Amino acid sequence: MRYVAASVDTPQVNARFAESLGVGYPILSDPGKTVARAYGVLGASGFPSRWTFFIGSDGRILDIDKRVTASSHGREIVAKLTELGI
Repeated sequence: MRYVAASVDTPQVNARFAESLGVGYPILSDPGKTVARAYGVLGASGFPSRWTFFIGSDGRILDIDKRVTASSHGREIVAKLTELGI
């Protein structure tokens, strides 16, 4: 299993953010917003929504959580992975 985050910020901004939080996973950068647009998360304001995509080993999207709340999202991810049998 792998997990990554994605952001429309630059690699430098993402690196500082990851370091400030001590995260042990990569934060991918999409400053051109190409991937955000392709995944449908880019809002009319030009800012992306915080969604979590659960992608199977075959590359298919298994589920999308469109209601991310930072304070409880870790627990919600664990519950969804358990539900999906991952």
